Amino acid sequence: MEKIYTPTKEDFEFIENRNIEVDTNFASQGYWRGVFVHFVKNKFAMTGVILVSAIMIFAIFAPVFSSYAYDEIVSVTDASGKEIVAKALQPQFSGSAENLFADKTFIFGTDDMGRDLWTRTWQGARVSLIIAFVAIFIDMLIGTSYGLISGFFGGNVDNVMQRFIEIAGSIPTLVIISILAIFMSKGIGLVIASLLITEWIGMSKIARAECLKLKEREYVLASRTLGAGSFHIIFKQILPNTIGPIITQVMFSIPVAIFTEAFLSFVGVGIVLPQCSIGSLIEAGFGNITILPYQILPPITVLAILMLGFNLIGDGFREALAPKLEDM
Repeated sequence: MEKIYTPTKEDFEFIENRNIEVDTNFASQGYWRGVFVHFVKNKFAMTGVILVSAIMIFAIFAPVFSSYAYDEIVSVTDASGKEIVAKALQPQFSGSAENLFADKTFIFGTDDMGRDLWTRTWQGARVSLIIAFVAIFIDMLIGTSYGLISGFFGGNVDNVMQRFIEIAGSIPTLVIISILAIFMSKGIGLVIASLLITEWIGMSKIARAECLKLKEREYVLASRTLGAGSFHIIFKQILPNTIGPIITQVMFSIPVAIFTEAFLSFVGVGIVLPQCSIGSLIEAGFGNITILPYQILPPITVLAILMLGFNLIGDGFREALAPKLEDM
């Protein structure tokens, strides 16, 4: 008969100073941590973050620390007591120009009214960014709520809501802007209203598609079984699981909003002087592009950098939220 081994106390003695290696490649991590890791590893996405951050920093602080206000007309008094305005001066630094303004610095030069283009460019970038962020934030609230409600209830509710979207989306943007311009004065309010009416439709379609995909999941059925209300399920159960695609859509919508604002200001229904935006500065520079081309270069460069930066960030979020197998 085989002898049965009886464990002793020595078998369970703790072994000290053991070097245990942990396989960090397959360590457990949360979903959003994984998104963050993939996003940071994306060089193009981080390039976009750097570009947009640099523009935002200049837009916030450059007008504050500038020697001139964005609406200030720079002038000096000559020997005879006559006031001379710094109209259409080429970019210059203190002491580098042979004129009455040799002791002044105009990094981007001045416009036809004698205002410093450095200050006006960054003030315009600030205004354009504020308009874009405010409009997109409100559009996200409206579009996401509309799309989730439409997709969740389905049936006749979904049919009616989708027909309204088709009608709203079929109206040309310029027609909407023209109608608004009749009843509203030019300025920031008109630009934001135009963006609010036209930019929420794409957000609602994405939210609806995600809701149709998620509303039959087990956790939603469990919430229904426990007696949860429809709006509780929509905004507490489904909405948190649609944040990823919505964030991606927001990143792509911001450059569209900035470009739309620039277009409205360019055609003359946007920002009113002496206030400025990227679009109004481009419009002013376009009028002098043949004789004073330096005036259009700063705003159009800032616009191009913003468009490129936000698109790179949007691509980075899209890849991070749905990484390919070779990137994992």
